[in-house]
Amino acid sequence: MADADGRREARTGEQVRKYLLAEINAALRRPGMFGGEIALRIHFDAMAFADDRERLWSEERDSLQGRRAFLSTGVRGAFESLWGAGTDDMAASVYAEFAHRHGWLHLDRVLSRDEYDKLIGVTTAWCESDRTLGQTLGMFGPPSIYCGGTSPYFPKALVYATGHPRDPLLCFHFWNEFLDSRTDRTALYDEPMLLAVRGGGSGFADGFTFTPAGTNRRGGA
Repeated sequence: MADADGRREARTGEQVRKYLLAEINAALRRPGMFGGEIALRIHFDAMAFADDRERLWSEERDSLQGRRAFLSTGVRGAFESLWGAGTDDMAASVYAEFAHRHGWLHLDRVLSRDEYDKLIGVTTAWCESDRTLGQTLGMFGPPSIYCGGTSPYFPKALVYATGHPRDPLLCFHFWNEFLDSRTDRTALYDEPMLLAVRGGGSGFADGFTFTPAGTNRRGGA
């Protein structure tokens, strides 16, 4: 909008905040399109400044390092140390935790208390067998946020959440990849396979419940 002299007026603080919130939520859902984990950190730095939460965001980064959820190679590095690969969608699910606690995360679906408690109650049994992305969506319904693209050939994460910031996010981590061949573009799985469900835990690795596929990827650990 221009003033009476034709000069452009600066946007208000609330307009800037809404823009940053929209960018954060888009980047969490499609982190690869926005520049990956580095871009997520930049977005969160800007949002923390706009909301005067720089100290809390700094403390969060320290906490991630203390829990071994952030290594010298970032959050992606923490996943890589866990099962040999770290992707932007995996990292996005961790950044989403801080966003949820501080009211930045816009949920596509808000789980009721009953839905959330049921999900927690069946997680261990669900992970006793290998599960596909389609089976998981069929069982638990659409996620609160979907991290990653829709292509079945690449990893992704489904995040389920209530509207209560203190409730840990429940993150379902799926894996797929192309077979190692210059000519063979066949994927390892017909659709992404669940490796683990993550939720809570004092240490990063403590929060995972692994499927057989996830345990195998860790070398049987």
